[in-house]
Amino acid sequence: MNEKLLHTPEGVRDIYNSECEKKLQLQNNLHHVMKLHGFSDIQTPSFEFFDIFSKERGTVASKDMYKFFDREGNTLVLRPDITPSIARCAAKYYKDEELPIRLCYVGSTFINNSSYQGKLKESTQLGAELMNDGSTDADAGMLALTIECLLQAGLEEFQVEIGEADFFRGLVEEAGFDEEEETQLRILIENKNMFGVEELISNKDISNELKTVFLTLPELFGSPDKLTYAKTLTKNERAINAIERLEQLYHILSIYGLEKYITFDLGMLSKYNYYTGIIFRAYTYGTGDTIANGGRYDNLVGQFGKQAEAIGLAILVDQLMLALSRQKIEIISEDKNTLILYENTLREQAIVLATHFRSQGMNIELLNKSDDLIVEKYIEYAKRMNIGGILYFETKDVIKVISSDSGEVQEARTCDFMA
Repeated sequence: MNEKLLHTPEGVRDIYNSECEKKLQLQNNLHHVMKLHGFSDIQTPSFEFFDIFSKERGTVASKDMYKFFDREGNTLVLRPDITPSIARCAAKYYKDEELPIRLCYVGSTFINNSSYQGKLKESTQLGAELMNDGSTDADAGMLALTIECLLQAGLEEFQVEIGEADFFRGLVEEAGFDEEEETQLRILIENKNMFGVEELISNKDISNELKTVFLTLPELFGSPDKLTYAKTLTKNERAINAIERLEQLYHILSIYGLEKYITFDLGMLSKYNYYTGIIFRAYTYGTGDTIANGGRYDNLVGQFGKQAEAIGLAILVDQLMLALSRQKIEIISEDKNTLILYENTLREQAIVLATHFRSQGMNIELLNKSDDLIVEKYIEYAKRMNIGGILYFETKDVIKVISSDSGEVQEARTCDFMA
């Protein structure tokens, strides 16, 4: 056997045993919160036509996608982003719906980017999309859902940073930047390269007031006071409207009682160009990457044939798992298996008891004890496999109850378990 076949390609990995149990439990917990907010489940394919994620959609760059062809020669891609897939579904299946559409999902995204050294190229996202609602209340509701999911996960210290795509676009529009210049400016601001920003804007015939706003963007970060300050820096109507929407958003989040988790960042930009309003990212200790993100995309669904304002969020499950682990926050699995270990002569009694327990909702493993192994070997096995305890049929009438954690042994009568 080629040893290479036992390993996974760069950027993907196996998840098994207790880690897999914990990941699934975390996903179930977060999914429950989304259901409490009225979201319905949807599943989209892992691969779609390339055009779903083309440059016009404003999603991931073509070079960062995994591409292949079907038998008809169509270019297909493993989805790098789930939001365009949901937008396609909404345009197809909810074309005539005018009132809010609430959809939630869990699935993998695939990014083929060489700069992701040491990072996963297949990542699990659990997210929600709210369509046909362009209100600030919808923005606040989705942010509240994001925060409630992170609290449900067990986090206590985290921050959700909120920006506004329209603030930046209003300034770019006023400055008269072309597409190439805007892209260059985005990269410089994202990299906090203010020398590069200064050099770029010095070559543009724009007012000193506008230059000051661009150079001040990294400072427009923090409490709501920064929004008040930002309004003094510009007279651009689009930018001011964006700030006022953030102020209204903060007021609504205060009604939810969640304002302590919120900061603002008017210099925040996203690699996804389809965002048209608020954009947000959540951070916590233990990982340098975002654990959740999202934003408003009022034009994306329209590209598939249905005009619908929309906002979405995505919880990045793998990064959240990493943060929880490093913060020593335990994900409690609801169910642990119980192992019923039996001698050959007691098979019938063991099967009857296992069937009884399973009918009561218990997770039961059945195992015929080997004559070559002592009971201690099975206790060690139970620890490795995260089994809660062992019921050992040693005789017809007596069962040994063994804790896999401590190895403590107690005796009970078989009839007591069947009562």
